[in-house]
Amino acid sequence: MTHLTIAPSILYAGTPVALITTDNGDETFNLAPMSSAWALGDVVVLGLGDEGRTGTNLRSRPELVVSYPSPAQWDAVERLASLTGSNPVPEHKRARFRYEPRKFEAAGLTEQKSELVAPPRVGECPLQFEATAVSVDLDAGGNFLVVQAKVLRVHAVAEIVVPGTSYVDPRAWSPLIYNFRHYFGLGEQLGESFRTETPSAAAGPAPRR
Repeated sequence: MTHLTIAPSILYAGTPVALITTDNGDETFNLAPMSSAWALGDVVVLGLGDEGRTGTNLRSRPELVVSYPSPAQWDAVERLASLTGSNPVPEHKRARFRYEPRKFEAAGLTEQKSELVAPPRVGECPLQFEATAVSVDLDAGGNFLVVQAKVLRVHAVAEIVVPGTSYVDPRAWSPLIYNFRHYFGLGEQLGESFRTETPSAAAGPAPRR
């Protein structure tokens, strides 16, 4: 196996897409796509642009919803991609972005009332986390925000839940993956971790280590 030394402009090596809903403070809500999100226990860590509306909102109003679209919603995500809730548009975005205060409408998505937080969920997304930001800090380079958000409630459509449990069925749920600025879904299951709590007799052999 031969490796090349490269210098890619971005490092999205296959990460899930999330839609983040935050409170604008005027009875309206911002909706923004992102692909820098990962979980530690009941905390979701988010990477955001420092000058975007999402970060501005979270500094003042920490409630948010993280909604995870399926591969079928990739086009709605892309309709949001060039929109910003910041007015005026930040200087570095002006060449390619436009201000849009009605993000749900622009993307063709539906607001779904949350139970514990003010920002709404995205009705079309099969998996949704209501959360509150417990820290909003600059990253080590001073260019982005790192948000730690404690998940308060999880919603999932019945089709992706193992019946009678609180487990998401990984054979039924497929996240939308952002892979070096291209959208993908998951392929067939290859195997399963020894730590899985949803074992499958039909699973393939465990991956070699």
